[in-house]
Amino acid sequence: MASTPPSPSMDEKLDEKHDHHTEIAAKEVDTAAQLLAGITENLDPKEADRVRRKIDRHILPLMCTLYWIQFMDKTTLGNSAILGIREATHLTTNQYNRLGTVFYLSYLLFEFPQNLGLQRFPVGKWMSCNIFIWGISLCCHAACKNFAGLFVCRIFLGVCEGSITAGFMIVSSMFYTRTEQTLRVGYWFLMNGTAQIISGFISFGTLHITNTALEPWQWLMIITGIITLVCAVTFWFMFPDSPTSAWFLTPHERAIAIHRIKENQTGVENKHFKKEQMIEALLDPKTWLFALFSALDNIPNSLTNQRSIIVSSFGFTNLQTTLLGCVDGVVEIVTIWTGVTLAARIPNSRAYVGSAYLLPNILGVFLVNFLSWNNKIGLLFSVWLTGVGTTGFVLMLSWLSSVTAGHTKKITVNAVMLSSYCIGNAAGPFMWQAKYKPRNHVPWIIIGICYVCCMALLLGIRFLLNRENKRRENEPSDDSFDDVYIERLTADGQREMVKVDKEFLDLTDIQNRDFRYVL
Repeated sequence: MASTPPSPSMDEKLDEKHDHHTEIAAKEVDTAAQLLAGITENLDPKEADRVRRKIDRHILPLMCTLYWIQFMDKTTLGNSAILGIREATHLTTNQYNRLGTVFYLSYLLFEFPQNLGLQRFPVGKWMSCNIFIWGISLCCHAACKNFAGLFVCRIFLGVCEGSITAGFMIVSSMFYTRTEQTLRVGYWFLMNGTAQIISGFISFGTLHITNTALEPWQWLMIITGIITLVCAVTFWFMFPDSPTSAWFLTPHERAIAIHRIKENQTGVENKHFKKEQMIEALLDPKTWLFALFSALDNIPNSLTNQRSIIVSSFGFTNLQTTLLGCVDGVVEIVTIWTGVTLAARIPNSRAYVGSAYLLPNILGVFLVNFLSWNNKIGLLFSVWLTGVGTTGFVLMLSWLSSVTAGHTKKITVNAVMLSSYCIGNAAGPFMWQAKYKPRNHVPWIIIGICYVCCMALLLGIRFLLNRENKRRENEPSDDSFDDVYIERLTADGQREMVKVDKEFLDLTDIQNRDFRYVL
């Protein structure tokens, strides 16, 4: 990766320079700067662990619950396919596929605005509003009688759900160290597997509701929509916006929470949009390498809406298919948990672990193409194998947060990566055409090629970041930001100048030459 010289933007905005220190406007630095400015005592490891456990107790259950609900809502279309939605709304194969595509197209179009909203407004409140709107949209699915109605509902789902993964990536980097992020991102992402299990049982239950005017697929939409609305209200009141204002932490604990993540050199957040950081993000090669990985890794994600149809085509009944879908969830939970645990325990192993977990996917694609069509058990296990590689995407999410600094740069990189995620997911459904049924050789071959490319990208990104770390080790020490001060009001209204640590100056990973990329 080509080394870019430190951006001059911070220097251009200096209020005044002195012989011994530099004064800058408070809006230029991280929101945590004023809270920690002037504090020099060392962090007590026992106190840090206690605060970390307190953070875990208050935000991890909420994050895991919401991510479970988000994925369950996203897969309602796939589960509804065998509950009668296609027949009730007179959907053709192409129309059904378009419903999967439009979700991600709307997600794509609103991803950057969503990230701007996450920077401009309190993160928890912004996500809560989006959750509430998508809960209403999900309930409205049950009232749809045709393709047009479902199309509109899916647009609103895509617009609103675009705030969740981006918001969680920001929150994870606010509250956790880089090593902790790998595990925590894995914990909330593996709830996708839990969602598959629970939605499978809900779908199974709705098939037994026969004495009402509503069909099983409509009950599925209503039940999941109500769960989502309850979650929205809970998030509004319980989810913190930042460690600087977390309701469950005392002022002293907030300072400890911020001091804990000082080693990340990424700060907490900055509400001031910085154009120069956005430009840097767009010119940074690693932004586009992560984006390419995100796009290619999510073309196979079209299996989410096709899995029930594929398993049913092997000869299983609708009841059997809904229950077998729970196994997909178990596979995802086990593989993500083991993968992030390995990556957290083995230093600088993210790319290696992610690549290793993609190998079973490639084997699954090979088997599903070449096993006899009569071997329905073998074909079923082949499909389950293709769920192992989700671990690679999870590790990429935490890795991206850990190697990007500067709040505006971070939201820009997140927007680019999640936009690519949408492109992959939007393109995927077009592979599943009626002319390829029942074996679907063409879609499966494309999926296999994507997995091979993803392995190469993970290893390539690691090589480039490692090379950049070595280059920085050989650079002379950079003290440009070692003596920076901001003005702060004391309790009695007096103005004082306090020193701000480099870690909370809202510098990007390129501006801060002491920043080292985790591998």
